[in-house]
Amino acid sequence: MTEFRLTQISDTHLTRNFAKLTDNFRRVSEHIDAHRPDLVINTGDVSWDGPTARADLEFALELHAALPVDCRYLPGNHDIGDNPTAFGVGSPCPATEKFRGAFISVFGDDRWQFEAANWRFIGLNSLIMNTGIPSEEEQEDWLMSQLEGANGKPVALFLHKPLFLNAPGDPEEAATAIRFVPQPNRARLATLLSAYSVRLIACGHVHQRRDFTYSHTRHIWAPSVGFIVPDHRQDVIGIKETGLVEYRFRPDGFEVRHARAPGQLNISLDDVFAERG
Repeated sequence: MTEFRLTQISDTHLTRNFAKLTDNFRRVSEHIDAHRPDLVINTGDVSWDGPTARADLEFALELHAALPVDCRYLPGNHDIGDNPTAFGVGSPCPATEKFRGAFISVFGDDRWQFEAANWRFIGLNSLIMNTGIPSEEEQEDWLMSQLEGANGKPVALFLHKPLFLNAPGDPEEAATAIRFVPQPNRARLATLLSAYSVRLIACGHVHQRRDFTYSHTRHIWAPSVGFIVPDHRQDVIGIKETGLVEYRFRPDGFEVRHARAPGQLNISLDDVFAERG
């Protein structure tokens, strides 16, 4: 294969309870159907509330299974709970092996690797980082083996949370600690990745589109498929819009296209809550 076409979606937040979010997903589904990439990756928050509503996970899988191409999934904090940080647990629902197991039972894996177009693609579960649960250490050992196994091939890494805002040494602050991979894991992960040919780190979580390069690695933040977070709830870092990201990987490089599906709406989180009544 000399070219591999991949579409990244993220933060779909699917549930039967909010029709507006389902409508945006259906617009994206129609766009994917029209363009037929080789693979779709959802980089997390696939569901609205996976830890307390398995039905949300199952509904999300049902909609993804109807897509005309294969999908791979990574968990987000709305799927398995959140990371502890130096400032405490990021949410009232910390990530656990139980919640991770529920995600795996529906979607199959919470980490994976494959190769295409002379690239190695790695997907990580960023929500178990800093938890101390058994799967955290297992994943660290697994990641090392996958990076070494790349044998010099360029690596594209996918995970839910951004590694950092601008640089690995950014200070961890109470107001934004749950936005990024937490310390001390962030420092260890950044050091490990810098030793290999990691050309792309792609994530979601922030519900803002962002595209920047640090050292030799391009960082892509995919926007949410579902909704935007209004300014009174979240500061502006990138571009607040719904959408998706399309990639073309070739042995000598890759291209990125920031896209929106026809008819996809910039639904505000406030409007989502208003739908609940």
